[in-house]
Amino acid sequence: MIAPLASLLFLGTLWMVVKVALDMLAHDGSKMLAALKGQSLMALPPQVTRPISVRYQPRAGSAHRPVHVQPEWRAAA
Repeated sequence: MIAPLASLLFLGTLWMVVKVALDMLAHDGSKMLAALKGQSLMALPPQVTRPISVRYQPRAGSAHRPVHVQPEWRAAA
């Protein structure tokens, strides 16, 4: 009795896997085929753009300013 149920379960699972694979191919098949041919957008070389210059200016005096510590602060730390 268990063999027919196992066979039905196996055939149902196989049918579901095939159905999902066919749905995926129907939805994304053209993209996959273009990618295999090397015609996808990701396969194209990047467009040449001019370099972007970035200016960095540290804040004046923030790293060199001495901090005057009071004894109360030292005790609180």
